[in-house]
Amino acid sequence: MAGHSKWANIQHRKNRQDSVRAKLFSKLSKEITVAAKMGDPDPDKNPRLRLAVKEAKSQSVPKDVIERAIKKSQAGEGEDFEEIRYEGYGPGGVAVIVEAMTDNRNRTASNVRSTFTKNGGNLGETGSVGFMFDRKGEVTYPAGVGDADTVMMAAIEAGAEDVETSEEAHVIWCADTDLNEVATALEAALGESDSTKLVWRPTTSTEMDLEAMQKLMKLVDALEDDDDVQRVTTNFEASDEVMAQL
Repeated sequence: MAGHSKWANIQHRKNRQDSVRAKLFSKLSKEITVAAKMGDPDPDKNPRLRLAVKEAKSQSVPKDVIERAIKKSQAGEGEDFEEIRYEGYGPGGVAVIVEAMTDNRNRTASNVRSTFTKNGGNLGETGSVGFMFDRKGEVTYPAGVGDADTVMMAAIEAGAEDVETSEEAHVIWCADTDLNEVATALEAALGESDSTKLVWRPTTSTEMDLEAMQKLMKLVDALEDDDDVQRVTTNFEASDEVMAQL
């Protein structure tokens, strides 16, 4: 029975991963449709669409799914979606920003508020935690693309603001309005990036212990399970020891 139990556990985990992957593809497709609807359906003439397609490709979204998402915009889909940002506090006082794209503002607000309440958080007013973050462009490259100096020089030439290098990756930061230009220049110098997107970068952080992190992850998972939620950002900080135990 132990073998069966282990197989069942592996199967459950795979099903969960497949479900998460399907949700991610759906959310990336929605962003592509809305971006194409708001501008030109040609990524070369629409910076927002170009970034959406680039991010979708970095997450291994198939080409036919991307093309279908662009065609949807021409068929009139995506016109009813509006972008809404929710802000609040999670367990342990951590700041949480929720970015949503919805065709029913009341439904989304109700669901997000309920999720915060059920998972030890509090939904606040717009601006309640936003001052703890800066809107930035983020371009990520694998560590193997070059050493820290090579990437730093490429970033400076591209007009970026900052570079963080670790054993796993190089993360290049720029002004949100410069992301398209900086990403294009970096691509010419370093090749295709792992990820290119607009993010909320924390300017201050909240230290979390293991118990608080477990509660926070439960809240984040529940929020990300909502089809209307595109992205969840927090300002948590946790030790390597705590992260290893999660």
